[in-house]
Amino acid sequence: MSWPHVLEAFDLLDDPAVNGAAVADFLRRHGAEEPVVTPVTGNKGSTDFVRVVIPGSRGRSAGGDAPTLSVVGRLGGLGARPEQIGFVSDGDGALTAVTVAAKLAQMRRRGDVLDGDVVIGTHICPDAPTQPHDPVPFMDSPVEIEDMNVHEVDATADAILAVDTTKGNRVVNHVGFAISPTVKEGWILRISEDLLAVQQRVTGRAPVVLPLATQDITPYGNGVHHVNSILQPATATRAPVVGVAITTEAPVAGSATGATDLHSVDAAARFCVEVAKDFGRGALRFHDAAEFERLVALYGPMTALQTPGKRD
Repeated sequence: MSWPHVLEAFDLLDDPAVNGAAVADFLRRHGAEEPVVTPVTGNKGSTDFVRVVIPGSRGRSAGGDAPTLSVVGRLGGLGARPEQIGFVSDGDGALTAVTVAAKLAQMRRRGDVLDGDVVIGTHICPDAPTQPHDPVPFMDSPVEIEDMNVHEVDATADAILAVDTTKGNRVVNHVGFAISPTVKEGWILRISEDLLAVQQRVTGRAPVVLPLATQDITPYGNGVHHVNSILQPATATRAPVVGVAITTEAPVAGSATGATDLHSVDAAARFCVEVAKDFGRGALRFHDAAEFERLVALYGPMTALQTPGKRD
C-alpha cells in the first residue's frame, strides 16, 4: 500500500512555502539517495524541478541490462496563490510522482529491490498562474512545456508513464484513473494489454481508457485544442509514453481547491509501482515493437507530429 506516503506527501505539498528542497528532504527520509533539485525561472514565475533515481538490482546504474522506467508527474502548479488558497486539483500529478518516489525508495531500503532503474521527475510550484480553457479553466505554468520536457523527460528511459490531472473534460466520466493508448514517435498505438491487466488488478475493476485525438499528442503552442498536457512528454522522446490520467465523473477545473481525491491518487501511485516492478523484470510491454516497425515500414514515420509543424 502507498496510502501512508500519499498522506505524508499531500501534507507536505499543501503548503504555500513548499519547494524542491523540502521535497528532496522528504524523499531522503524515505531512503532516496540523491534527489536532484533544479530551480528554473520562466516568464510567469519560478519552480523547482525534482528528479530522483531509484536504482534497480540489474539497472543501468548498476551496470546491468534491465530496462529503465520513467514516471513524470506533469502539472502546471500545486497551487494558484494568491488567486486560490490551498492545493489545487492540478497538483495531483506531482503528488502521485512524489508518492511513487517515496514508496519505491522505502521498498528498496527495506530490501524489496526492483530489477530496473526507475527515474521520477516533477516540479514544485505552489503559486502558478491560471488560463482560460473549455469546459473549465486550466492551470498555467511558470515555465514552458519545453522546460518541463528538458528536466522531466529522462533520456535513458525505455518507457514513460506521464501522470496528470485530467478532469477538465467530458470524455472520461469516472472517478479514479484512466490510462491512454501508447504514444510513440507520433503514432497513437493500440493500448497495452499488459498495462490494462495491471490497472485491473490494482483497482479490482474493469480498466478505463483515456481516448486520444491526434492533436492531443502534438506540441503545445501550435494553436489547436489539447485534452491537456498529459502526452507532452511524448513530443520529446523516442520511448513509448502512456498517460496515467487522474479523472472525475464531472468536469473539475485544474485550479479548483478541495478537489483532490486521495483514493484516486493512491490507486494511480500503486499502478505506477506495479508497472515498475513488471517492466524492470521484462514481464510487461508498452507496445509491440515488431508491429510498430511494420507500421512505419508501411506508412512512413509520424515524427512530424512531435514538432511544432509548418509555420506561416
